[in-house]
Amino acid sequence: MGTLHKNTRWRIINRLFKQKGADGNPSGNHKVPMMNRNSHHTAATKRAVSYAIKIISGMAVCFVVWAVILETIRWATRRDTANGVGGLEMSTPHFITETMPAGDITPETDDTSDMFLTYQTYRVKAGDMIGIIADTYGITQDTIISVNGIRQSRLLQIGQYLKIPSHPGVLYTARKNNEPLSAIAKKYEVSLERCAAVNGLTPDAQLAEGTTIFVPDAQLDWATLQEINGDLFVKPLHARWWLSSHYGWRKSPFSGARTFHSGVDMAAAHGTAVYAALSGRVTFTGFNATYGNYIVIAHHSGYSTLYGHLSAITCSKGQYVDTKTLIGRVGNTGLSTGPHLHFTVMKNGKTVNPVVLWK
Repeated sequence: MGTLHKNTRWRIINRLFKQKGADGNPSGNHKVPMMNRNSHHTAATKRAVSYAIKIISGMAVCFVVWAVILETIRWATRRDTANGVGGLEMSTPHFITETMPAGDITPETDDTSDMFLTYQTYRVKAGDMIGIIADTYGITQDTIISVNGIRQSRLLQIGQYLKIPSHPGVLYTARKNNEPLSAIAKKYEVSLERCAAVNGLTPDAQLAEGTTIFVPDAQLDWATLQEINGDLFVKPLHARWWLSSHYGWRKSPFSGARTFHSGVDMAAAHGTAVYAALSGRVTFTGFNATYGNYIVIAHHSGYSTLYGHLSAITCSKGQYVDTKTLIGRVGNTGLSTGPHLHFTVMKNGKTVNPVVLWK
């Protein structure tokens, strides 16, 4: 295929310019002489028509070539409807027929990903909370708290890096030699087999004292979680009060010496009602020179609370109390400079800052 022969083009051009008769139609009675290709007044027109014919013929060639290409592609990519597959099928596929047993068929899977423990790192951003981070990664806040050794969730810092495990669970450290893994799994009510697999142990393994393992699906006890989140206690004064002395080292208001203050002083009006900060049992009521009239209440998980400088005690030793129980009233007894409640929290006999534990 190519462009039209030169003489053919000239014959077409001369036909286009053939003279017409008087009636405007081509005369059929006499022969019209061919136009002189060198004629001056038609040279430009004939050149233009010649170029147009070249362009049209070239476009025709391109169209034909493009049509051939498209047809080739269509044939090469046709869908074999008989076999339900696409592409070039050079031979008929061979199907293998298997007879399956009747009944429910459960596909076999080889998912062992939950038997491996991996960690990734997360950097705390502004506005982050442990609960939200945990939800993002599909774990529990107990997991993040335990794995990262967080003692006060309110002190989470922007830019702090957290370890994020691939499974929910908590860390456990053996408290004695030859502690059975089965006992740990039973304590946390989790699968012994999974606990063993995650830690690369056998179900009958025994741990040496100080050995730390990851217990999958385990949770922190309620008291520990409340303690870390600062929601364990309620404030013992429900009426208006103000903090007159913080927990920790201070200048003694009596001697001027640097002394350690074992609780917080909550200044309030004389006679203001005092309530238990957490459910528990009253273990002591009495008087001494420092705290004046005071009460001690024992709570779960090794916690106890002391309420001092009371003007009145309205509970008795051995009584079970809760956060709605009126146990006494604010006073100025003992070593005191004015009406206030001295409030102390102890964990296993050691004082802790009440402010980080109450809500």
